[in-house]
Amino acid sequence: MYLSAKKYYSGAEWRPAENRKEFQELMKKADVAKYMTTDFPHIQLEVSVGYWRKANAIHQWFVDNCQGGEDDCRYAHVAREKMTELLALCQQVLLQPATADSNLPTQSGFFFGSYEYDEYYFQDLKTTVKILTKALEMPTDWEFYYHSSW
Repeated sequence: MYLSAKKYYSGAEWRPAENRKEFQELMKKADVAKYMTTDFPHIQLEVSVGYWRKANAIHQWFVDNCQGGEDDCRYAHVAREKMTELLALCQQVLLQPATADSNLPTQSGFFFGSYEYDEYYFQDLKTTVKILTKALEMPTDWEFYYHSSW
């Protein structure tokens, strides 16, 4: 289970000089100029900002709230507002553990780990709080995507 941050860089002439400079620097560092199209040159930088393993309640939240209910291992856009919602939900359950079953329930499924509200469940919530807190500190021109791989 992965959360990625992506940022778009363009070398288009109409972009501000600073943007084009960043694009040129990235293109040089990646050594990709000879492969890129000159019609509409752009680069998308992807950074891994979160990783979970068998955190089924967190996975199901992303499926329900960012993937339209489709658990298909594709990349799904995660709006900052949604990350803020999940962060608040995790914090609430950590403060009131008795609400876990109603607010962030465990889910069954293939290779999904434990369904208990045990130390591992609450550790997954603490991990999620750390991941989302750091991700939300990133500049607003970064976009976020969740995907899983089974």
